[in-house]
Amino acid sequence: MSDRILIVEKSEGIGTITLNRPDVLNALSRDVYSQLDDAISDMEADDDIKAVIFTGSGERAFSAGADIHEMARLAEDPNPPPPDPRRPTYAWHIAACTKPTIGAINGLAYGGGAVMASSFDIRVGCERSRFKFLAASYGRVNSTWSLPRQVGWPMAKELLFTGRVVEAEEAHRIGLLNHLVDSDELMPKAQELARLIAANDPRMVQGIKELLIEDVGASWEQTYRNEAEAQAGKLAPTPVLEGFKPFLDRKGRK
Repeated sequence: MSDRILIVEKSEGIGTITLNRPDVLNALSRDVYSQLDDAISDMEADDDIKAVIFTGSGERAFSAGADIHEMARLAEDPNPPPPDPRRPTYAWHIAACTKPTIGAINGLAYGGGAVMASSFDIRVGCERSRFKFLAASYGRVNSTWSLPRQVGWPMAKELLFTGRVVEAEEAHRIGLLNHLVDSDELMPKAQELARLIAANDPRMVQGIKELLIEDVGASWEQTYRNEAEAQAGKLAPTPVLEGFKPFLDRKGRK
């Protein structure tokens, strides 16, 4: 196992970012937050990357959340280093990443790990996956902007108010997981989805994601108009003979 706290890989149009602190359940330290932000920016800037998979090292945890031991040490330090200004916005950076994101949730996702998971576009889980949105138990607040988009308002309120554990089967049932597979199929399923995304027109995939984000909170009619404006401008349709070339080559012209 690498001694890097974050493992970043690129292969065949797919980026993979692995949290690599299994000895502390992939806790999110200050260094992890800053390296995550840099890795996401790098993926966004790389035109060859069409989708990004996030996962964790080991079999126990995707991420147990913020590194509370580090937080305690800093709280007791009379001269702590200044906070990284990117830390409060890292989850938004994931959510608004220009490339589609897939979470391969290999184990527990608690606290900040659950926040991160709720920021992904797509989540794949296994029998070890479980979630806990426990900010209220620590006198904090998070995920109010992300979780309702995934599971709906009533269920989000229950999970945020109680901080209870959500096991894999329930997570799949309520929409917190898109897919639930055996643990040995977790990465293959995430990679399959990433390949399906990568096979499509990246301009359109990324444009669709941007539209979906812009549409949050807009009226139904406004979302229709946003799409129409995009079709007339930056997301103008690919010319027929180019966009449908595989079909035409296969079926011939009539």
